[in-house]
Amino acid sequence: MLYSKTTPAEKRRLFRERLSSGELLRFPGAFNPLSARLIERKGFDGVYISGAVLSADLGLPDIGLTTLTEVAGRAQQIARMTELPAIVDADTGFGEPMNVARTIQTLEDAGLAGAHIEDQINPKRCGHLDGKTVVDEDTAIKRIRAAADARRDPDFLIMARTDIRATADGRAGLDLAVDRAKALVDAGADAIFPEAMRTLEEFEAMRKALDVPILANMTEFGKSELFSSQQLADIGVNIVIWPVSMLRIAMGATGRALDALNEEGHLTSKLGEMQHRADLYDLIDYEDYNRFDTSVFNFTVER
Repeated sequence: MLYSKTTPAEKRRLFRERLSSGELLRFPGAFNPLSARLIERKGFDGVYISGAVLSADLGLPDIGLTTLTEVAGRAQQIARMTELPAIVDADTGFGEPMNVARTIQTLEDAGLAGAHIEDQINPKRCGHLDGKTVVDEDTAIKRIRAAADARRDPDFLIMARTDIRATADGRAGLDLAVDRAKALVDAGADAIFPEAMRTLEEFEAMRKALDVPILANMTEFGKSELFSSQQLADIGVNIVIWPVSMLRIAMGATGRALDALNEEGHLTSKLGEMQHRADLYDLIDYEDYNRFDTSVFNFTVER
């Protein structure tokens, strides 16, 4: 009932413990607190909170328009509704290194298990679009160093995302990404998010080059081929995310339902696609709230 029974500190500790095991952890993207509960119910390992989803939720493109306050507030609402650890996309850290430091402490306070900071210029753009520009290595290092120095809970995961692969073709782009990732690990990153890897071999090359966990982004309609969890586990990837998938599926279903309303005047044909009322009530612990309410408001009115 209400929020997670597991404290943020315990979530972080357990997450770090599992991450150190070397197994692949699956983190679907939650687009709201209720979807985070469903991700937990379906047996996944964690919840990912995408910056693209947070901006889309506000009707905005993913070009750095959201603020730290908006991201931290929504991420807290999502993270506190599940016993699972939640990782949030913190874009470029919302400013200069001092802002990055504040971002990390704000996200710690919001109950997140970790966050990633990227090396794009500010304002950033979606990682799977063309025309991205990254900052110089010194600036990227300062962001990660500020993040690592600012955290108070050593179990809070500082992940560095590098978008440099898309700045050059072929092997040159991969080599640049590996070199940047190594520099970010030296600056204090606990894990690396190599964005827009194009092949399984590129993920494998990144895995072999680094001594820290790596994350694979399996977003649809992007630069990366959509590999299975087993394929990624076989090459030693530690975390896989599907950042926008659940939102895309939900919006696709909503669009089809609206079409049905226009064409048929009712949603009878869509009942089989809907979450049943009983399933919704079960997911939100309706009975527990009802029992609690009854135990408190148990008086009778004398007549």
